[in-house]
Amino acid sequence: MSAGELVMHPVGYVESPIKELVDAPLQGDEGETEAWIQLTEADQRAGSDLRPGDRVVLLTWLHAASRDVLAVHPRGDRTRPAAGVFSTRSEDRPNPIGLHEVEVLSVERGRLLVRPLEAIDGTPVVDIKPVLAPVNRR
Repeated sequence: MSAGELVMHPVGYVESPIKELVDAPLQGDEGETEAWIQLTEADQRAGSDLRPGDRVVLLTWLHAASRDVLAVHPRGDRTRPAAGVFSTRSEDRPNPIGLHEVEVLSVERGRLLVRPLEAIDGTPVVDIKPVLAPVNRR
């Protein structure tokens, strides 16, 4: 692999009642949608320690996003000045990586039920990370 090359493989896929991008809330807490994460067979062991009540961060590949957009009107409000996508949570960006803090509601063989998740059905999950408690560094 060269320094300019990235190789990623999905660890799972979102199974959501949200089928179209236009139906997705702008943020997870604006819809409280529950969704399943179906882990790939090869990556199921990596999720074997997750339990209901755990808080995790899902990193997703927003496959329906536009990758050539560099500026947007925040929240689609054209009365607001355009802002560079790196200062917004827009799904449209050069590398459309989604960041979603969710709670694990249920764990079944190879599947996690999570909430809230605004990702649409079929969205690839590229990683899952635990939410860490704040550390007092005094």
